[in-house]
Order: sequence, then C-alpha cells, then structure tokens
Amino acid sequence: MEINTHNAEILLSAANKSHYPEDELPEIALAGRSNVGKSSFINTMLNRKNLARTSGKPGKTQLLNFFNIDDKMRFVDVPGYGYARVSKKEREKWGRMIEEYLTTRENLRAVVSLVDLRHDPTADDVQMYEFLKYYKIPVIIVATKADKIPRGKWNKHESAIKKKLNFDPSDDFILFSSVTKAGMDQAWDAILEKL
Repeated sequence: MEINTHNAEILLSAANKSHYPEDELPEIALAGRSNVGKSSFINTMLNRKNLARTSGKPGKTQLLNFFNIDDKMRFVDVPGYGYARVSKKEREKWGRMIEEYLTTRENLRAVVSLVDLRHDPTADDVQMYEFLKYYKIPVIIVATKADKIPRGKWNKHESAIKKKLNFDPSDDFILFSSVTKAGMDQAWDAILEKL
C-alpha cells in the first residue's frame, strides 16, 4: 500500500464508542506514557511539524484523537498514561476509555506501544504490553529518544527494556528518534505490514 503521508489531518476526538468514525479504514493505535514522545512520533511519521500537538504539559491528550492518513488508514492517539497530576478518578476514566477502544474496535490492526529507550519500562508500560498480549492485539514496540543515547549503548538499553517487558521476539522492536528520524522507515514497514 502506498501512503501519501502529506495528506494527513486530525479527523476527530472521541470520548467513547458513539464518537468513533463509522467506516472500515484500518487503524493503528499509539499508546505510551505521557512524556514518551507520542506527538513527536506522529509528527515525524507524517512529516509534519505540529499535526499532533506537543505540549510542555504531559497528560494533555484526554480523548482518543483520530488522524486520517491519505483516506487509507488512521493513527489513533490514546491518552498518555502514568501522569501523576491527574486525579485517580480521571485516570480510571481514561483507563476505561482506552480499554473500550482497544478491546472492541474492529478497525484496530495493531498498537504502537512507545517506551523511552533511556529508562526501564514503568509498571504502566509493562501492564500495557501484557494487556495487548492478553487480548492478542498485534503490538509494535517503539523505543523513543534514541538520539539521547550514544549508539554504542543502544543494545544494552534495548536488552534491558526487552527483559523488563518479557518481550515476545515475534513482535517488532524499533529504535526511534524524532530528531534524527532513525527508525522511521522501519516503523512504517511494521505498520503497513499490519494493515
């Protein structure tokens, strides 16, 4: 499938099922901690500066944001998890919203689960990965901020992340940098393969 990434726009934001787009377009969801670089990942993948808003305030995305890409597929940005300044009630609400989308959405083809290459995955990261494996949802692990670590140490960090996640070698694992665009082609290959 050829995708023209320049033909991309934010389509709508949804709080629940009744707001999801009603068509057959395949969707790739993006999940990760609030400050893991999800917006930067979307902007890099789509060659745009500010399609997905990056903000100094993590935890800003509070709805499911659907991005239409070339009328052929969609990215669905789910609220970042693990952000402490949100009340427990808010966090539970997001949790339910994310869970409802991930477990009931027929259009969903895979989840890009973003982790920070610099740090061990958090309990939330591990939980998300286990959740996706449990529901047999195809998952692509993208380790962001690779430019912040010397190349010679990438393997060490990758191994630590895989160990902590109890990583399944049949899943994709991609080292990514929105600064150098490292991993962008691999990420597109992995995504298109799932469509």
